[in-house]
Amino acid sequence: MDLLFCLAPGLILAVVLLGAHRIVRRALRLRRAWNSGLKAEARCLRMFTTTHGGSGDTSVRTTLHHVYEFRARDGRVVRFEEEDGPATTLEGDIVTVHYAEGPEVIATARARRRAGLAAPTVAALAFLGAVAVFCVGFMVTYSQMSDPFGFGEGTTETTDTVVIDSVTMTP
Repeated sequence: MDLLFCLAPGLILAVVLLGAHRIVRRALRLRRAWNSGLKAEARCLRMFTTTHGGSGDTSVRTTLHHVYEFRARDGRVVRFEEEDGPATTLEGDIVTVHYAEGPEVIATARARRRAGLAAPTVAALAFLGAVAVFCVGFMVTYSQMSDPFGFGEGTTETTDTVVIDSVTMTP
């Protein structure tokens, strides 16, 4: 039972750290594409939606996807998919994409908005940080209170015996 109280917060902490890694990685990729200064005209090849949830009492979440294709400065044809783009962009539309060159081309059709990227990133990281602090605090407090692995003080028992000499007194 003690292992459960250490394992559950540890798993939650691992998921939180993975989520924070993905959020920071996505923000850095967008920033890299915007800061590269490279732009190209891209054609929207396909637009589709995916849905998640809806079973039982859960709500349905619909995500809009766009598939774009453009020619990079070095002549390569680049095709990429982007989630949550504008619903006004339809198949066949021409849009401006920002991209960064390299072995893997990083591209986005989102307009450059620093505050539009920073605010949700900071909010998500603050929430995940609060969850991480709670998990670590819970594990530390629980281990101090119960010492599930026997590493704390008081693992060896000592008993003090007091011997009282009885004195018989007669009047």
